[in-house]
Amino acid sequence: MSQGLVTAAYIVAAILFILSLAGLAKQESAKNGNYFGIAGMVIALIATIGSDHASGLAWVIIAMIIGAAAGIYKAHKVEMTEMPELIALLHSFVGMAAVLVGYNSYLNAHTVAADMHTIHLVEVFIGVFIGAITFTGSLVAFGKLNGKISSKPLALPFKHGLNLAAIVVSALLLTWFMKVDGSLFPLILMTLIALAFGWHLVAAIGGADMPVVVSMLNSYSGWAAAAAGFMLENDLLIVTGALVGSSGAILSYIMCQAMNRSFISVIAGGFGSGSSSSSSEEEAGEHREIQPADVADMLKNAKSVIITPGYGMAVAHAQNAVAEITSMLRREGINVRFGIHPVAGRLPGHMNVLLAEAKVPYDIVLEMDEINDDFAETDVVLVIGANDTVNPAAATDPTSPIAGMPVLHVWEAQNVIVFKRSMSSGYAGVQNPLFFNENSYMCFGDAKETVEKIQKAL
Repeated sequence: MSQGLVTAAYIVAAILFILSLAGLAKQESAKNGNYFGIAGMVIALIATIGSDHASGLAWVIIAMIIGAAAGIYKAHKVEMTEMPELIALLHSFVGMAAVLVGYNSYLNAHTVAADMHTIHLVEVFIGVFIGAITFTGSLVAFGKLNGKISSKPLALPFKHGLNLAAIVVSALLLTWFMKVDGSLFPLILMTLIALAFGWHLVAAIGGADMPVVVSMLNSYSGWAAAAAGFMLENDLLIVTGALVGSSGAILSYIMCQAMNRSFISVIAGGFGSGSSSSSSEEEAGEHREIQPADVADMLKNAKSVIITPGYGMAVAHAQNAVAEITSMLRREGINVRFGIHPVAGRLPGHMNVLLAEAKVPYDIVLEMDEINDDFAETDVVLVIGANDTVNPAAATDPTSPIAGMPVLHVWEAQNVIVFKRSMSSGYAGVQNPLFFNENSYMCFGDAKETVEKIQKAL
């Protein structure tokens, strides 16, 4: 395949990737966005392996078959609740790929033209640095999300100083690397520092900030891919990496805005690292318990209902039962809507995907800013598996670790039913005073089983 044809294919693929990102921005077009992305990647792969510069085609095909088989197997096996850690794991693959490409490019630096040699060494160093941080950071995020690593932030002495030292030492190693014309020792030393830096950077962030961390790592993986593109002189990889890197950075910014916090404050430690006015396990009053049959009676007599789902709904696989109740209530003329917090679940858009999977109409699934003013005029709110995103302490307690975080104002409704397994605190480790409000009721048990009992009573 001629270089002109390859370039044309790359342009088409890049356009398809842009259309993919645009499609993924809305639930209604997300499926088409995925199709655009798949088509773009197929074109990119065919153009790359079919170019005149490609070699070792047999090995490439073998690698593609193995990767495709592993991907198909995992896609069929993975649960929606496991999607966040799967994405974190995939980010680690991109990071390690950038590291391996960097070392391979270093070993073949003698083939680079003399006038580009210095630039190439800088590309190698920076690419390996970003890739190593992405690799270990993503593995730590994977461990935190699937419970293999504690969600509490790691608090090493002088942790900010350690992070700053890692950056400064790496910059000095870059200077040394260039002065000795690409000696291997400073490159290896920097790689070890970057691996430790990535591990500590994410380990020091609390579990409640993991949605932001996942999008942040998505950005890192994009820049790592772009760095690999520079080393391989592959224009499409540069463009694709830049698209992923910039979109991940924008998403991180949007999510930080939704939490009323700066990106720096997330990196500095995140929720759960401060002290609360009350212990995470300390009872803040007496709660009232309600049975599913009584919840059904309350719903029958309501005119308006808002459902605010959280990660607990995903864990219990309760989305289909919730969708059935929604349909039943709407047939009776009851106004039922969903309120989605931007960081509900452990991945941006997690709740939206679950509800779309259960065939809940898009037009009744509203974002926090669209629905927050309506809670005061709502008869019943069902809080299904949500905790930190409906915690009034964020708005009323300046000493709370989540103070200032925008939350769903569910407590303003006439009645609030909280579905939980127990009175334990949320992922941020902060007690929720909502549980003890006069208009709040606790409905204990597995969310799916409880909702199915309500459905039967209805």
